[in-house]
Amino acid sequence: MSKLIVCITGMPGAGKSTIANGLKSKGFHVINMGDIIRKIAKQKNISPTRHNLSIIMKEMRKNHGPSIIADLIKDEIMNSDSEIIIVDGIRSYDEIHSLNKLAPTKIISVHTSADRRYNLLNNRGRIDDPHCKKYFRERDKQEIEIGVSKPIALADESISNNNLTVSQLINEAYKLIKTWYE
Repeated sequence: MSKLIVCITGMPGAGKSTIANGLKSKGFHVINMGDIIRKIAKQKNISPTRHNLSIIMKEMRKNHGPSIIADLIKDEIMNSDSEIIIVDGIRSYDEIHSLNKLAPTKIISVHTSADRRYNLLNNRGRIDDPHCKKYFRERDKQEIEIGVSKPIALADESISNNNLTVSQLINEAYKLIKTWYE
């Protein structure tokens, strides 16, 4: 096997980026799908608020198809020297289908209760994080409309992040990936 693409999916605040950052420290090549949208916002001199990022993402999908964000990272994947590529923040099955054309693709779904996700997002402090329950619920609704529920449901493996420490969460994902790439 030359490359393996591991897609991490889940609702906002579930722990996807925590896993990705932890795996990066273990030497994996990590690509964050949200960073692609934030980079486009910066290029257009648009503030990276939740609302603005949502508009950019929806316009891109409308104009270029539902797999556009995955399509934008294909060169980075193919040019990487890493055998295992971690893609943080897959939001649709179209993105997975697009990546699967490059290399075998596996999906890890991270599940976390809504209350824990809300608290984790509030503590993270990123400008696009919801600052109240109303926006949190709206963001969840938007993610489901985009299609995140399909990769969550069709994941190869799932990790529950309700009672794990950061270290335990990262180690669970690491162990899974190692079983796929032996």
